[in-house]
Amino acid sequence: MELKDKLKQGIEAAVAKALADGKLPEGAYPEVVLEVPPQKEFGDFSTNIAMQSARVAHMSPAAIADIIIANMDYDWLEKAEKAGAGFINFFVKNDMVYDTLKTVLEQGVCYGTQPVREDDTIQVEYVSANPTGPLHVGHGRGAAYGSALVNLLRAAGYKVESEYYINDAGNQIDNLAKSIDARYMELLDMKSEFPENGYHGQDIVETAQSIINWRGDFFAVLSEEERLPFFKEFGLTEKLNALRVSLRNFNVDFDHWFSERSLHRSGEVTKAIQFLKDTGDVYEKDGALWFASTRYGDDKDRVVIRENGEPTYLASDIAYHRNKFERGFKKMINIWGADHHGYVTRVKASMQALGYNPDRLEILLLQMVALYRDGELVKMSKRTGQSVTLDELIEEVGVDAARYFFLMRSLDSQLDFDINLAASKSNDNPVYYIQYAHARIHSIFNQVKEAGIAYSDWANVKFDTLTSELELDIIKKLGAYPEEIRQAAEHRAPHRIARYLYDLAGLFHSFYKQGRIMGVDSDLQQARLGLITAIADVLRNGLSILGISAPEKM
Repeated sequence: MELKDKLKQGIEAAVAKALADGKLPEGAYPEVVLEVPPQKEFGDFSTNIAMQSARVAHMSPAAIADIIIANMDYDWLEKAEKAGAGFINFFVKNDMVYDTLKTVLEQGVCYGTQPVREDDTIQVEYVSANPTGPLHVGHGRGAAYGSALVNLLRAAGYKVESEYYINDAGNQIDNLAKSIDARYMELLDMKSEFPENGYHGQDIVETAQSIINWRGDFFAVLSEEERLPFFKEFGLTEKLNALRVSLRNFNVDFDHWFSERSLHRSGEVTKAIQFLKDTGDVYEKDGALWFASTRYGDDKDRVVIRENGEPTYLASDIAYHRNKFERGFKKMINIWGADHHGYVTRVKASMQALGYNPDRLEILLLQMVALYRDGELVKMSKRTGQSVTLDELIEEVGVDAARYFFLMRSLDSQLDFDINLAASKSNDNPVYYIQYAHARIHSIFNQVKEAGIAYSDWANVKFDTLTSELELDIIKKLGAYPEEIRQAAEHRAPHRIARYLYDLAGLFHSFYKQGRIMGVDSDLQQARLGLITAIADVLRNGLSILGISAPEKM
């Protein structure tokens, strides 16, 4: 049992005993919540249960704290102290700390990972960029965050399905075809007019050139109406394949790729709009069909079918999210860019109009990324003159650094990405600092192996030889890891894992300078080998959640 859980049960037992003895009145007492104090002098854990119980008990928090402390006579508890307006600080005995280390070593790289629950599946949809060109760095932040969140939720015991929604219908794909057509004709020195809403990226020129390399001017003799359908399919296939490759190279994979086209072909868009018409939530005005979203909190009604009979993006999204609900997911998490802020209300409104609980749809908004090089804002790629692509960023700083820098801040804060720092091989680079800790530990393992010292059978190791303040702090930090996973998953906060790993690496680097392993007493040597093994296991586990490698040599 984790130390935190044991303490929580001890507090609950103390409250129960006080109730049985009549020291506390009967009532619905709140759940015990434990926190790690910001300063060590306040103990290993603290709780505000006395303050939270004041209304139930009709007593002062200080009096409740005294009663709880008086009923906590446990051999594993060093002491409990009342602090402030009713906080209780707990100091546990070192024996319990050593048990934590044994647990880490018993579970190895699986430590912190929770058993899979029987709960229904959570679906996480992220990236879902239009397949009209390469991914840019904003998409990269969404890809890193989404994949890390999926890993984090799974580590916390949730069943999760990840999904990419392919926007392969509508005007953006038509404009892709027209853009390729214009570049194709240009490259053949033939008359062409670039579409007003076309795509100007160099990748469109390369797509057109690849068609010429394959079939030459074969398509030039055809009419535009005949060329465009082929260019649409060719371009869509090429761009989507490129997206898949970029994401795979970035350690991002999806359980399911969902095509927007399938909603139109199956008639789901028509059915969803018809359902809303039948309930009176879609009405006709000026030749178009409007969704009465103001009934559900939106600031104005929204067009779902244009005057020309073409469905809007909202119509497709209504059908898509209806499809999600019908697939039976317990919870749906969408990760969108901050520019979609105004879109949240209308999508949730449509789910409510369809008869679903909109709270089952959780929408997380990613803030923007600003790239800096040499202290200057990077606005354009030197190579293409367009926005910096994810592939270009990876080429410059590497996958691991890119992922960590995207993940080290909460998603609702703007991210300033320092390219120079991310590319550096120094302890100033946080991901290098963490990976170097893992590599250093394996360097020690190699030294120990070369010296012929056996280790890894931890059952009889005397861990009570680990008595320094730093060693005990490290073990307590390791003990906090399972709760860190739970809290990070609950708050959709992979950045907490990034911060935890950095702090743990910092503790190890300090230990490396102080705690010798070679040339010390055998019992202490084995205990310290166990300690660094546990650190390596947790570092590796945490890095895997973030989608980052744990090198054994650097």
